[in-house]
Amino acid sequence: MKLDQFLKLHGLAATGGEAKQRIQAGDVRVNGVIETRRGRQLALGDAVAIDGRELLVMPPSPGEGRADR
Repeated sequence: MKLDQFLKLHGLAATGGEAKQRIQAGDVRVNGVIETRRGRQLALGDAVAIDGRELLVMPPSPGEGRADR
């Protein structure tokens, strides 16, 4: 998953535009290092921090992202 998508998915940015601005401004850290690339591919276990909050990249829950019919 890309960094900007992660921020939106977890409510750390309201829109893609906000995610882009926050990342480019240097407000986001990945594994303790400022990350300015919004397309940065995240790996399982990466720690994403913004505004004093830190979230770990975890595997998707069973059925997540799937439309059950």
